[in-house]
Amino acid sequence: MSSSPLSKKRRVSGSETKTGSHCSSSNSVRTELSHTPANGMAKNGNDAEIDEGLYSRQLYVLGHDAMKRMQSSNVLISGMRGLGVEIAKNVILGGVKSVTLHDQGVAEWRDLSSQFYLREEDLGKNRADVSQTRLAELNSYVPVTSYTGALTNEYLTQFQVVVLTNSSLDEQTRIGEFCHSDGIKLIIADTRGLFGQLFCDFGEEMLVFDSNGEQPLSAMISMITKDSAGVVTCLDEARHGFESGDYVTFTEVQGMTELNGCEPVEIKTLGPYTFSICDTSSFSDYVRGGIVTQVKMPKKIAFKSLSSSMAEPEFMLTDFAKFDRPGQLHVGFQALHAFEKKHSRLPKPWSQSDADEFVILAEEVNAAQTGSAKQEQLDQAIIKKLSCVAAGDLAPVNAFIGGLAAQEVMKACTGKFMPIMQWLYFDAVECLPEVEDVVLTEEECAPRNCRYDGQIAVFGSKLQELLAKQRYFLVGAGAIGCELLKNFAMMGLASGDGEVIVTDMDTIEKSNLNRQFLFRPWDVTKMKSETAAAAVKQMNPTVRITGHQNRVGPDTEKVYDDDFFESLDGVANALDNVDARMYMDRRCVYYRKPLLESGTLGTKGNVQVVIPFLTESYSSSQDPPEKSIPICTLKNFPNAIEHTLQWARDEFEGLFKQPAENALQYLTDPKFMERTLKLPGAQPLEVLEAVYKSLVTDKPRNWEDCVAWARNHWQCQYNNNIRQLLHNFPPDQLTSSGAPFWSGPKRCPHPLEFSTNNDLHMDYIMAAANLYAQSYGLPTSTDRPALTKLLQEIKVPEFTPKSGVKIHVSDQELQSANASVGKRRDDSRLEELKTLLPSVEATSQFKLCPIDFEKDDDTNFHMDFIVAASNLRAENYDIPPADRHKSKLIAGKIIPAIATTTAAVVGLVCLELLKIVQKHKKLESYKNGFMNLALPFFAFSEPIAAPKHKYYEIDWTLWDRFEVKGIQPNGEEMTLRQFLDYFKNEHKLEITMLSQGVSMLYSFFMPAAKLKERLELPMTEIVTKVSKKKLGKHVKALVFELCCNDDTEEDVEVPYVRYTIR
Repeated sequence: MSSSPLSKKRRVSGSETKTGSHCSSSNSVRTELSHTPANGMAKNGNDAEIDEGLYSRQLYVLGHDAMKRMQSSNVLISGMRGLGVEIAKNVILGGVKSVTLHDQGVAEWRDLSSQFYLREEDLGKNRADVSQTRLAELNSYVPVTSYTGALTNEYLTQFQVVVLTNSSLDEQTRIGEFCHSDGIKLIIADTRGLFGQLFCDFGEEMLVFDSNGEQPLSAMISMITKDSAGVVTCLDEARHGFESGDYVTFTEVQGMTELNGCEPVEIKTLGPYTFSICDTSSFSDYVRGGIVTQVKMPKKIAFKSLSSSMAEPEFMLTDFAKFDRPGQLHVGFQALHAFEKKHSRLPKPWSQSDADEFVILAEEVNAAQTGSAKQEQLDQAIIKKLSCVAAGDLAPVNAFIGGLAAQEVMKACTGKFMPIMQWLYFDAVECLPEVEDVVLTEEECAPRNCRYDGQIAVFGSKLQELLAKQRYFLVGAGAIGCELLKNFAMMGLASGDGEVIVTDMDTIEKSNLNRQFLFRPWDVTKMKSETAAAAVKQMNPTVRITGHQNRVGPDTEKVYDDDFFESLDGVANALDNVDARMYMDRRCVYYRKPLLESGTLGTKGNVQVVIPFLTESYSSSQDPPEKSIPICTLKNFPNAIEHTLQWARDEFEGLFKQPAENALQYLTDPKFMERTLKLPGAQPLEVLEAVYKSLVTDKPRNWEDCVAWARNHWQCQYNNNIRQLLHNFPPDQLTSSGAPFWSGPKRCPHPLEFSTNNDLHMDYIMAAANLYAQSYGLPTSTDRPALTKLLQEIKVPEFTPKSGVKIHVSDQELQSANASVGKRRDDSRLEELKTLLPSVEATSQFKLCPIDFEKDDDTNFHMDFIVAASNLRAENYDIPPADRHKSKLIAGKIIPAIATTTAAVVGLVCLELLKIVQKHKKLESYKNGFMNLALPFFAFSEPIAAPKHKYYEIDWTLWDRFEVKGIQPNGEEMTLRQFLDYFKNEHKLEITMLSQGVSMLYSFFMPAAKLKERLELPMTEIVTKVSKKKLGKHVKALVFELCCNDDTEEDVEVPYVRYTIR
């Protein structure tokens, strides 16, 4: 969901060498929880520094305060089957103080269908002990211990959060009562085949500091009335976005200064631009200006204990189409506990006799209910399904419930985001066979002592054989890619004759380790796809996975050609940018392959499934484009830190990348001059002036020159240009209508005076001079005292603001000015520059290196420059500065990310995969999902059907096309004339325009001579002639787009043409 990956230059630091597991397993009643990790990665607890290199993307979701609170929480996770290990994995990656794994059971065959840290050789060993060594590797800051004793009350007192999975109702009730009375936060999580359950009890006085995780809103004010409830009106640039009940505070209000820095006041919204506040009648009169900012207020919430919540449950809906399902499952899960207590086992997979007994038991459980938990009528069909699949254990369901449960652990530790109140039930019965008469038999689903027993219990052995044969293409091996591979391995996808091909051109960086859980510190700098493939083979040695390092796109169509795509059963996207997603979507539509699409942004996630001939495609609907900042706002009138950061990014490109790139092209590309002179408007002059500056006037010879350049550039940007702006528009300037020019979004700036005693000024010079030196291949320096000395000797020329300098106030004004410049080019200066530019020979001693911006390396001066440049400009305009962490988020366009969301989203993706493999035909069987774990909010909907179009009486959708064989029976290829005739005779369509890609091959308004020549040429010859590109040997077919008229001369919309040539 982010911009395309930037260049990767991270190198592993010495502290990240390989470590063995540093935690012992113990059977003691009390575990000491203050280990120091073996690799010296620092202590945990409140005084610990947060490792921003590791936690960077998660910090943008949770924030530093929540992270610190998490680092002082000890967490117990009981039950190390598939669900327990999923929760543990996410919680350990998150970075709590310590995790203790508890289990008294041993590994069995049925665990292997989802417990990714158990292997076949571990059967019969304690699950917690075996999992401990593998989980401990995930995060060296989090000590992980295993415990195999009893969960006594005394033992539980050392934990802040307790998670129970795979425990009996009696144990849940006992521990639930103790935790509620002892102030320990409790989460109960359970999965049974296609069904899941989650319960939270965080005590009677839980403080939530931030219920949604969104940035506090702010708005600029245009008016405040004096009233018993003062009315605030905001500038009509954008809606304020506040809701009644929000709290706000004020800054920069002129006149009614009593509001500035006031205690947060509650508001009531009156409209999109207005809201009312407290009594302002006694305040001074409002003059102008002011900014209103939302304040997040802590909320107290009370939870009921397990036993009282059992009788009077409050349900969190996951699927609005299953409104009555939670109440049914609330009884169903209790009945499962009762059945297990009675028979010491769960109902047998698909056993009709067990299912009948189970229904009777459920009726009894329901009859015994006293509170609102009692159902008027039990849905016997769903209760039967629960019985039939309860013995199953599915990796995707564990991934979904495990992602949610781990997020609840983080909420319990931090008070960040709104907890689940208090019960959540989930099911995915749509995954079962669609046809009602296909009833799975008991013997088909009986355990076989193989690693897929937990999945066979739900779907039978035939699906297992189908899964083994699948050929899937996974695009991306980042966070979503790692989770998908883990689930694929557990499900047995491509564990027979099939294959998963995973491609990713990225290498592993330290910041990946926080959620891309197949990677370890010693993998940093290795290729993602290969490392992920190797890690997954450890989990299930029979899966066939091949790693590639290719970027998907037109350049790799030789590799991912017709033969490749035609051999696939489906594609799963695990991408981080929209362009690549759109490209893969087009390929899947063309080859008619199912596509599993998903993405995350912080706690938000979505899943979309694209099914040939059934659903619309990913590209059918698009997000609105992101708002860009107007140029004049950036250049002269910034009013927010986002503006100064974008300005600093533009400075970086314009100082250290573009000039060196242009100069290099001038020196190495003989056609550079010819190309540049063809550019529109004033661009040729601008480009050549810049090359002349780079190679002649501004060319530094040594470090001293670079420092002098940086010092003069500082003067220009933070003093001279601001003085010129104030010369044009003095602080007291009025507009033509008599209002102050500097008001509303225009903040009046002031120039800065340079001082070597100001750290920010020195940071700027140090970063700028180093980057400038790097771009010329000159030696650099980090010696600050020496820099101070140099700066004291530099003479900065005096500056006097000039009259007659034009400064554009709006983008419209700027555009019209540029349009008029285009008409009067300064040709004499262009000619002069051509003679002034040095010859290529004269500059052979140059080492120009354009610098690509890389945000994640703290030693390269890139972020140093951005932070200093942005904050100096912010100081010019009195905008509050941003620290490095926030600056990196905005300037680096970082996508916040957390392991919990990724795990949950991918769980849902793999449930859709199970439907695709079974070839489900009904649109309502599939589910597109959206979630926001912070709120928490879930929505499922059936995918939108592919929109239908029509010509004559023929219905068609985006999945249809005309198939035309280019090579005729006589071995000759069709000419354009024959192609046009074919459509006239076969389809009664008159082609008016015909194109391939961006090449126009035919149109009804073509010059007659050109048309005459083209009509007799073979189609492929016209394509190569117009596009000036040869057709590759791998190309079997071409895609033509048509504009057509029907026999009434009406324009009709028709599908594309697949024109086969080999």
